[in-house]
Amino acid sequence: MFESIRRARLQREGLSCGKTRRKHQEGDLFDEMRTHPAGTVVTYVLFFIGVALLMRLGTHVEDGLPALTWLHALYAAAIGFAMVSHERVALREQICDNGVLLLVLGTILMHLALIVFTLDMSAGQSWGKALKAVVLPHAFGPLVLSVILGRRIGLFGAIYATLFGVLVCVSVSAPTFMATSALIGFTGVLLTKRVRRRNRLFMAGLYVGLVAMAFSLLLHEAAGVIMEEKLGRMVGLPLAVGILTGMAIGGLLPVLESVFGVTTEVSWLELADLNHPLMRRLSIEAPGTYHHSLVVANLSEAAAERIGASASMCRVSAYFHDIGKLSKPEYFIENMDPEANPHDDLTPRMSALVIIAHVKDGVDLAIKNNLNSRIIDVIEQHHGTSLAYYFYRQALDQRSETERLVKLGKAKEDDVPQVSEETFRYPGPKPQFKESAIISLADAVESASRTLEKPNASRIETMIDEIVQGRMMDGQLDECDLTISELARIKASFAKTLLSMMHGRIKYQKAVEAKPSPVREEPKPFLAGDDEPAAASSRNIVEASFTGAQPEPVVKKPRGRKPSAA
Repeated sequence: MFESIRRARLQREGLSCGKTRRKHQEGDLFDEMRTHPAGTVVTYVLFFIGVALLMRLGTHVEDGLPALTWLHALYAAAIGFAMVSHERVALREQICDNGVLLLVLGTILMHLALIVFTLDMSAGQSWGKALKAVVLPHAFGPLVLSVILGRRIGLFGAIYATLFGVLVCVSVSAPTFMATSALIGFTGVLLTKRVRRRNRLFMAGLYVGLVAMAFSLLLHEAAGVIMEEKLGRMVGLPLAVGILTGMAIGGLLPVLESVFGVTTEVSWLELADLNHPLMRRLSIEAPGTYHHSLVVANLSEAAAERIGASASMCRVSAYFHDIGKLSKPEYFIENMDPEANPHDDLTPRMSALVIIAHVKDGVDLAIKNNLNSRIIDVIEQHHGTSLAYYFYRQALDQRSETERLVKLGKAKEDDVPQVSEETFRYPGPKPQFKESAIISLADAVESASRTLEKPNASRIETMIDEIVQGRMMDGQLDECDLTISELARIKASFAKTLLSMMHGRIKYQKAVEAKPSPVREEPKPFLAGDDEPAAASSRNIVEASFTGAQPEPVVKKPRGRKPSAA
């Protein structure tokens, strides 16, 4: 309310247009819910309640199944304690907030629900217990978690989906279920190393189906019931379930990404489209910034590959990190008209405000165009709280000059401008994750590389070291989890990429019409009766046809001695 009153007062005084920029993640309640321990406890409690309900439903898929007892509850509690301990000890960095935890536990719960549903559908079929164990969608949960959150989380899901599944699927033999679920689930995780196209999910489902088909044959043979099942069902059903699982996950991924605010490699590659309206505007209205963004994307992608960060995210976020310059592109040096510098008419403080404002303008544009939340984070963080040093130095010089004039009596004390370093700093926050820090460093390195004269490996490496060291001394990398070893690899990657981009070329000579060399004829021996002058005459004609007619040489008479006087 007070902010609205203040804005209305400024508008009446002509100091505000009345418009407000959009802000990323307004309010702290949402952030508090994502990280509060109470939210973690509630998430786990809801998960265990869901498991209990599924265990109860699992005893009703067939008649004659044993009812739940306190022994089953004890088993579930032991497995639950193991799962919580595993997540707290080994996966603390991967499952960093309650939103990700909810996605992991919700996926496992959905996996178990699909298994119960499939068992209920197969109750009316004349399928043996071995076939029922093989046709269950064991790869669903592990595939979803592996594609969205990585293979370590996928293995976590495969392990605990198997252990809880033993308690839920009491109609299937426990050893058979554990072996089948572990084999198919781990196979699904193994096949999802780098899923960058949705057709890879279909192929993963196909391979999972083939593994399940082969295991079905071996299982029926080992159990001695291979002659009791039809070959078509024994082979075709596991293959069909695997393929359908892959196709279902491909369609479900966008929904999960939207609900939980996560982005897969597939979606990052779909976002890396330079025909996006903002990128098209950037290429037309601010071509210098467009080219700068492409180079930053190349630098950051290569560096992310070196340290194991998300290269696709770095590339896409680098494309959009400077879209705020679209508001006033002519004020940035890469788009500036060399004949007219708009900063000549502004004070250093006002110039710094214009430059710094491109961060908030970029966030506003990104929210307006529904860009990914991670891209908005990078736009906010890519300058951190760094100093607009050029204008700050200019302001200090102006203050020193004004103070000198005051001492000479040519200016008043009131004319001395107040220079505060905070006025010339970006609002932040500082980079919070590896990809944002990489783009921040790549942005500074690319800009500084434009000032190098006769760039070579030594100068480029020195420049990169100075920039990274300066950012570290300024505390800009304090809030991200980059290590010294990773920074060394990032610097090496920057140097290699920049050296390739700024390589020298051989200076080619201008093309000049080369005159073909005259044809030389081998001298022939003269025979008796040959006419030597005629041969010489024909050779002169051949030479003249290439070099043009030459004047006949002037024959100088030999100069003899004058006879001495007698």
